[in-house]
Amino acid sequence: MIRPEPQCLWRPAQPELWHQATATFDPSDEDEAGNWRFTSKPPETWELGWGRARFNARFTAFRHLAFFPEQAANWEWLEQAVSARERPRVLNLFGYTGVASLVCAAAGAEVTHVDASKKAVGWARENAALSGIENVRWIVEDARKYVQREARRGSRYHGIILDPPKYGRGPDGQVWRLFEDTPALVELCAELLADDAAFLLVNAYAARISGMALAHLLADRLKEREGVIDWGELGLVEEGARGAEIGLSFFARWCAA
Repeated sequence: MIRPEPQCLWRPAQPELWHQATATFDPSDEDEAGNWRFTSKPPETWELGWGRARFNARFTAFRHLAFFPEQAANWEWLEQAVSARERPRVLNLFGYTGVASLVCAAAGAEVTHVDASKKAVGWARENAALSGIENVRWIVEDARKYVQREARRGSRYHGIILDPPKYGRGPDGQVWRLFEDTPALVELCAELLADDAAFLLVNAYAARISGMALAHLLADRLKEREGVIDWGELGLVEEGARGAEIGLSFFARWCAA
């Protein structure tokens, strides 16, 4: 697949491969929505995996393939954090197609997966069936609305994953804006952490944000808790000696001391 990436300012390492592509993404607007052009008819989905998690890749209208490979660094971190606890309760907000939920469930967590998109949750459930994983609770709902209700109920989780979009809409027309809405949601998530909580992970796809900013947000909202915060940028690394890197998302992660 050829997926245009404006950050790639250098020459292709293997230009001879480009004419062999099965699919090329053609963006049609500034939000990168667009269409795929195919040289041959590909399958609608094809199965991939990471650890025990199996998932279907598929062509979407927003360039990506229904999973984000750079998140493997976070999946590894989550797997280690979950494995260190006895059946922890994990909440995955904006869970999309569920790979992080499946990684946590495979490591022994009882997972609640929340996403406002019924279609995305349907894909996530398909991925769970591929993986033979059943210990996930699926919720189609606006993330803020769900967290607010959980806070009123006094629910508590040992780990929370927060992976919001830059902009989005909930099932009832709720509007999500990353910079305006993330701080309040992180504060609510901090309330949901159990006294013996293990982690809180925030990931964001927005050019104007940084891992450092997310780390300071966690430090502010979790200042009453002991622990360690690390932060950085996730990307893809080109094969070969040059090893050029493409930064794709920013993260901050708190884990208990």
